[in-house]
Amino acid sequence: MVRKALKERTITVPQVKEALESIGEDHLDQFQRRSLDYATKFTKVESNAVDIVLNKLVKDFEVEEEEAVQILNAMPKSIQEIRVFLSGGRKIIETSKLEKILDFLNKYRKNE
Repeated sequence: MVRKALKERTITVPQVKEALESIGEDHLDQFQRRSLDYATKFTKVESNAVDIVLNKLVKDFEVEEEEAVQILNAMPKSIQEIRVFLSGGRKIIETSKLEKILDFLNKYRKNE
């Protein structure tokens, strides 16, 4: 049976973890179990804060949604790391704005 994608959407690692956990580990195939293991190990934000962080990055800090997803997945710890995700060359972002983004991310960073 051929499956056809109806809609494509970029999601975060915490959202992947939540989706796979909702299926139940007993019903996952080998690939899905590996994905759940990866998502569990590399989730850096609590799942209940994902939407808050994404919305604020997109609306308040004017970051594109795809960039916001990548920032949330990596949760950079320095301004230089944030610049890597925003280095598309389309615009120059002031250091003060990057500092505000970093301060915001630090509020939602999961303790490791």
